[in-house]
Amino acid sequence: MSDRKQRQGHQRQSSSSLYERYKDALRRGHVAALRGRLEPAIDAYSEAASIATDRALPHAAIGGILVRMGRIPEALEAYDRALALAARDETALRGRAEALRSLGRRVEAADTLDRLAELLDGVGKLPDATDAARRALELAESKERRRYVESLAVRLRALDGDEAAKRALAQVLRFLEPPVAPPPEDVVEAAQVEQPEPEPEPEPEPAPDGALLAAAAEAALDAGDVAAAREGLLAAAAAYRQTGRPYAAIDACYLALAVAPADVDLHMMLAELYLESGWRAPAVDKLLLLGRLAELDEDPATRDRLCVIVRDRLPDEPRLVALCA
Repeated sequence: MSDRKQRQGHQRQSSSSLYERYKDALRRGHVAALRGRLEPAIDAYSEAASIATDRALPHAAIGGILVRMGRIPEALEAYDRALALAARDETALRGRAEALRSLGRRVEAADTLDRLAELLDGVGKLPDATDAARRALELAESKERRRYVESLAVRLRALDGDEAAKRALAQVLRFLEPPVAPPPEDVVEAAQVEQPEPEPEPEPEPAPDGALLAAAAEAALDAGDVAAAREGLLAAAAAYRQTGRPYAAIDACYLALAVAPADVDLHMMLAELYLESGWRAPAVDKLLLLGRLAELDEDPATRDRLCVIVRDRLPDEPRLVALCA
């Protein structure tokens, strides 16, 4: 064999070995992240980044871990490193927008969501693009953003039978369409005279107070009752979700993960909250990680639960469809 062929063979073996080390470091990071071992997760992802210096994924993953740790400025730096390597990385763009929003930098967050919306629109993910554009408009109103969101809504209407499009359209119409003005007082008075008194309807049950539930959970945690704290934070997250406060619900889940890092219910709720907030990529990442953990732990029940979400909410995501095949 010639020297040249030998060198080529050694190079291929070296590349293969590096890739296997990279994959192993990523796997260790994923498992540590799901089990709440955040510092080891950062160490593993940093190792992956040092092996594959051209890959954005490890940096975006580090950003997600730093967000969970409340280290938002550092998370923003990690997302920026990822975007320097891959300017069109969906996970990094979503993470950067959320980090900027958490820091009160609403205009910059909206600009990042604009980039994300254009990217998603360009690859045919119209519902996700609409969600991103709507959130940008909510953060920083402008005529250009409003016109873009309105144009996306028109295109969504044409997607008959698409469940994701229906959900995105419903959300955007709630934001775009003003409430109906109340009728004049004289019309109301006439209606009251002419029409019989309606039967009184039973008052709806008041929505649970997420803040009170969270406070009770924190008190339980201070008292050392981890089980009660976990249950209380789950209940708080559900209450916030019911009353239309997804960010508060996500925060409650993150607090609960600090005491129950491997809790499947928490990870499932987070995946659903991500989807409801329009964060498709983090939701997909979360479900993929859950699927891998279910395989490692030989847990078919968890796999079945995540596959229900895939069937109902993400039937067009090939990686998850393959996981649930």
